[in-house]
Amino acid sequence: MAFAVFASGAAGVAVGANLSDGTGGSQPAALATGDRGSQIPTSGTVAAGAEPVAAVAQVLSPAVVQIETESGLGSGFVYDESGLILTAAHVIEGSRSVTVRFADGTRLSGTVVGTDSSTDVGVVRIEPVEGMVVATLALDEDLKVGQVAVAIGSPFGLHQTVTAGIVSAVGRSTETQGRDGRTRAIPAIQTDAPINSGNSGGALADRQGRVIGVNSSIITADSNSSGNVGVGFAIPIDIAKAVADRLVEGRSPQSGYLGVSSSDATGSTAGAQIEEVEPGSPASDAGLSVGDVVVAFDGRSIGSAIDLVAAVTTRAPGDEIDITVDRDGRRTEVNVVLAQATN
Repeated sequence: MAFAVFASGAAGVAVGANLSDGTGGSQPAALATGDRGSQIPTSGTVAAGAEPVAAVAQVLSPAVVQIETESGLGSGFVYDESGLILTAAHVIEGSRSVTVRFADGTRLSGTVVGTDSSTDVGVVRIEPVEGMVVATLALDEDLKVGQVAVAIGSPFGLHQTVTAGIVSAVGRSTETQGRDGRTRAIPAIQTDAPINSGNSGGALADRQGRVIGVNSSIITADSNSSGNVGVGFAIPIDIAKAVADRLVEGRSPQSGYLGVSSSDATGSTAGAQIEEVEPGSPASDAGLSVGDVVVAFDGRSIGSAIDLVAAVTTRAPGDEIDITVDRDGRRTEVNVVLAQATN
């Protein structure tokens, strides 16, 4: 299967239903966020020997919030001590203000900072309050299939619901549609932790209580059903955080454009084998060629086509990237400046 990295990601497969109406979604992975020396506590991590799911709920739940909009309910979590909350774009899209409810029942008014429908990432801002807890993000975590995954959110408006399962797959290509009408593929985390309508935007965490993803969508049994069948998807935290940073800074949330399509390399070298290079693209200008196998992107190891999609999705137009390719058995490094995608 080939993946195109023409715009902010790729063209892909897989199907998901956003968890909206009493809205919700599922999430990705992360590393510590927030200044640990500040007065605002981070959620911390689970102590060795603790019962994992209960301990995750204890350390992370205070950072997870219910988000109320004019059209429904969703979830989110505080990820920055300045009062920034990560959620799913489809939870808050079309709203200018929301009500945020914390685990202790505190309700605060929030302002929508921005949304990016192509990655289903949204950001809300509240005024920081005493005792506010900031979630710890697992930005550098190497996720493994089979590891524990804990989802916290508000399915069907049931505040602070905790469910658990495993990471069923990583880099699962799920389709999203941006405001420009383009369908893009996001390399999502797949989980069987039960997530339902209202979970969208909530946290998916590892056994240490660190957020690995933002719950976003599920596959349902049929078009008339909205219930969980054990196949949910979360936006990886590194992608969500990168998009959120751009939204907060007032930049376009759109990811960089490379201009190649690729497939998993089948030879002795693991990586993303380039199948097509778009004329006039950054990849073309940098000298990338059909048959090159991308093995590293800005120092990040690339083991598959979807790895390349994920790497490009975290970067913005104008970013200068060193790409390492295997070309006829020899390693070559090329420098690429990512561009703005065009329709």
